[in-house]
Amino acid sequence: MLVLAGLAAPLSVFAASAAAFGFDDVAREAQALARRPYRAPPPADAQLAAWSYDDYRDIRFRPERALWRDRGSLFQLHFFPLGRSYQRPLQLYEVVDGQPRALQVPASDFSVGRVAAASAVQPQPGAAGWRVSFALNTAGRHDEVAVFLGASYFRAVGAHQGYGLSARGLAVDTVGGRGEEFPSFTTFWFERPAAQARELRFYALLDGPRVSGAYRFVLRPGSSTVVDVQARLYLREPVATLGIAPLTSMFLAGENQPAAHDYRPEVHDSDGLLIAAGDAHGGDGGELIWRALTNPQRPFATSFALPALRGFGLLQRDRAFSSYEDLEAHYERRPSAWVEPVGAWGPGRVELLQFGTPDETHDNIAAYWVPQNLPPAGAPIDFAWRVHWTLREPVDTPLARVVQTRRGHGFVAAPPLPRGKQQLHVDFAGGRLQSLDAGAAVEAAISASGNVRELSARAYPHSEPGRWRVSIDFERVDAGRPVDLRLQLRLAGKLLAETWSYALAPE
Repeated sequence: MLVLAGLAAPLSVFAASAAAFGFDDVAREAQALARRPYRAPPPADAQLAAWSYDDYRDIRFRPERALWRDRGSLFQLHFFPLGRSYQRPLQLYEVVDGQPRALQVPASDFSVGRVAAASAVQPQPGAAGWRVSFALNTAGRHDEVAVFLGASYFRAVGAHQGYGLSARGLAVDTVGGRGEEFPSFTTFWFERPAAQARELRFYALLDGPRVSGAYRFVLRPGSSTVVDVQARLYLREPVATLGIAPLTSMFLAGENQPAAHDYRPEVHDSDGLLIAAGDAHGGDGGELIWRALTNPQRPFATSFALPALRGFGLLQRDRAFSSYEDLEAHYERRPSAWVEPVGAWGPGRVELLQFGTPDETHDNIAAYWVPQNLPPAGAPIDFAWRVHWTLREPVDTPLARVVQTRRGHGFVAAPPLPRGKQQLHVDFAGGRLQSLDAGAAVEAAISASGNVRELSARAYPHSEPGRWRVSIDFERVDAGRPVDLRLQLRLAGKLLAETWSYALAPE
């Protein structure tokens, strides 16, 4: 990695500040961008776009050229080559003693493997993205902990985790408006970490057709890796949906929707959306809601309007290998991502978009926060949040949790069931259910946009204390309309478990 110490950051960023470089410098650049017409990246190079997936994977950054490798740092930066759909070179800077210095990534920083060599593929100078390694699992050995590649996408892992779902810097018109836009991180500034520093600080400039933004990140690897995000956004013009702290995941099949002709019981990076609502006064008295994910045939958007938000996330709750039986993907090791607002976000909604995917190579789930009110174009929009990449439950609660949702019937005698009649079986476990005996008068309270024919709550056998199953028999009123179900467990008026929420797309 060649560091050109004589080059400074863009003049519009740094000339305004003689002090140490920081977030406000990036924010000034974002504001200046928003006042100018958007400049789209140059057209794609057909030759680079023609690279195969295997060609691109076979162009590898040389580990001996990693930034900070020779400084005894716990962190090292590696870079991704330009190629395929990743053709926009990043502007990169290292901040040393408060001063930014430009980084160049020459083509010689990449090696060419046999597959790429056979295709006569040649690496280009510049970087499309980057990844950071850290001594995460074993002292003295570096493991990859975070990746930033493509638009504003990034992923992270904690100890003994494997990559799964992604986060994004921003979502624009994912639902509604005139079509989704994908603004991109175009520039990064990395603060050089001290030799034994256990956190990495960096900044990013985001730009897109209708929005620009300044970002500050603090990455703290650990058993659960945490990424602190501070964002200041500027709209060039109004948008229909501004999605804050978006998460993107994959759900192909699960207990509620088994895959045909697949030996694996479940295939997903996340199996549910968890929402911790705040009360109108910003306290923690709000509801805890679990929405099991589905793989609908057509795009299906739902949302949860809230007076305040304590957090939301796409979770992987099934942690047993037997849930997946996949010796390669190891979905049981894929992290949940939990978004915790920093400061009050005010009223708004958590929006969930689900659409069909034929296999596990395509993400088909998106969740994000949509603020109720936005300032006019040109005015700053400030949000801060913390993303936890974890194998643990993110919310400490005395409530029982939803541990599985199953859809379908057991034995049914002829004649066949009427069209539109279905059963759902929901299991709750732990929390306040743990101390109840099997004869407790647990009440299942349900609201549904359909006809609920039967509803029962029963305790599991004594071999599994603290686990209860609710079975729901219902009929769709109109096959062309979605079904929304909402279930709570209570005992003498006291809430026992998080709220189970389920939505079925129109048939």
